[in-house]
Amino acid sequence: MDRKQELLDKRKSSLVGGGEERIKKQHQQGKLTARERITLLIDEGSFHEIGALVEHRATTFGLEDNRIPGDGVVTGFGTVFGRLIYVFSQDFTVLGGSLSETQAAKICRLMDLAMKNGAPIIGINDSGGARIQEGVVSLSGYADIFFRNTRASGVVPQISVIMGPCAGGAVYSPALTDFVFMVEETSYMFVTGPNVVKTVTHEEVSSEDLGGAKTHAEKSGVNHFTAANDVECLKKVRDLITYLPQNAYETAPVPTVNPFSANKLKQIQTVLPANNSMPYDSRKIIDCIIDDASFREVQIDYAKNIVIGFGRLDGKSIGIVANQPAALAGVLDIDASRKAARFVRFCDSFNIPLLVLEDVPGFLPGTDQEWNGIITHGAKLLYAFAEATVPRITVITRKAYGGAYCVMNSKTLGADLNYAWPTAEIAVMGAKGAAEIIFKREINAAENPNEKWLEKEAEYAELFANPYRAAERGIIDDVILPEETRSKLIAAFKMLEKKAENLPTKKHGNIPL
Repeated sequence: MDRKQELLDKRKSSLVGGGEERIKKQHQQGKLTARERITLLIDEGSFHEIGALVEHRATTFGLEDNRIPGDGVVTGFGTVFGRLIYVFSQDFTVLGGSLSETQAAKICRLMDLAMKNGAPIIGINDSGGARIQEGVVSLSGYADIFFRNTRASGVVPQISVIMGPCAGGAVYSPALTDFVFMVEETSYMFVTGPNVVKTVTHEEVSSEDLGGAKTHAEKSGVNHFTAANDVECLKKVRDLITYLPQNAYETAPVPTVNPFSANKLKQIQTVLPANNSMPYDSRKIIDCIIDDASFREVQIDYAKNIVIGFGRLDGKSIGIVANQPAALAGVLDIDASRKAARFVRFCDSFNIPLLVLEDVPGFLPGTDQEWNGIITHGAKLLYAFAEATVPRITVITRKAYGGAYCVMNSKTLGADLNYAWPTAEIAVMGAKGAAEIIFKREINAAENPNEKWLEKEAEYAELFANPYRAAERGIIDDVILPEETRSKLIAAFKMLEKKAENLPTKKHGNIPL
């Protein structure tokens, strides 16, 4: 046989995966093929495949007669907006995209290259799980991948894109990565499927309800970004990459144009309600500070009492953590603490400065929170901020009460600069509760206890419901007007660009997990 033709035939076989019929079925399900997804993700003409001719070595259960070049995953490298990335895309048309020993080896090879060359790795998951016919070697392949996920953590950004089933042991690789994208109606993740759940717990549940994109976006927090279809999802992945550096030793790219609408300096003055007990949307403050249309919120449907995401300030990527008074009055609870802590640690890993917008009345009280470990989970956020060595700035817009004030990147927790608006209230607790405790005897002894209570509440508020006591002690670096916030932050982050801070020498800390 002609050697050139032999190569061309093998390439052709690799390109069609499981064949035209299976590709057609994939499209009928509203899903793109593995190669179509890579084409949309990568800059045109930049993809270079690795391992296209790899085949499995199994000889059991008829597998010896079902060998397809590539073995169910497309791996290679290319560019996104001109920057190097590594990508693997599982091909469901080839044995259901199931993970074999050789498929795992291809993925691991790619991850090793990403680590050596300091570039992000994007995994597109669409697989029926471990290849059952191969037994333990396929399971061992998952462990090889998990090991590399862990070693790559904090070295290069890792993004998982779930575009089909992801079940059993397969879910732990995405869980170890930095961000998870899911597609509505066509992707799902769970450790045990609906049939096993029914057998063990007698619960009737669909795949979508058990582990669909909406479930993981709203209930578990496993899903960071949701898209309506494959095309939208891959556009979102490309967009996110622009906010991230290539690796832990670089900084994020800066766009050539970073517009800011001057009218937002007036808008920011009217965001806070006149009544400090009324809610407002902290996203409005974020929008008035950062570059136009640059906010990319993460986990938008989970733990809505805290807002996290990436933005650009004068063109430079920053991570933003903001209490959200529009949900649960902006209190910290278990889910909000976990959500923010993970994000803070990501930003710190990849040299992304942190901006904290604080308006927090405290931690959510109740037996449910206490019995489920709010102490430990709240400590995660505290630990994340205290450990972070990137530039950290906090702006207190309104309430900053009690232990929650300390946790939200306070000055004594290592924040580089802390600003406060004139509306800030920095105290152990709100004036109402404080007056009830401090002046309890006077209030009980008064002819009109309620009137006395209001009088003492006003007295306490006059003393502490402002930022000036904290400013006198240097706990607040400056009290600024809302419209000054953007310019102050630009100058402050520029001043902190060369910040150098090293943690004590140790193997690693023991974060309260």
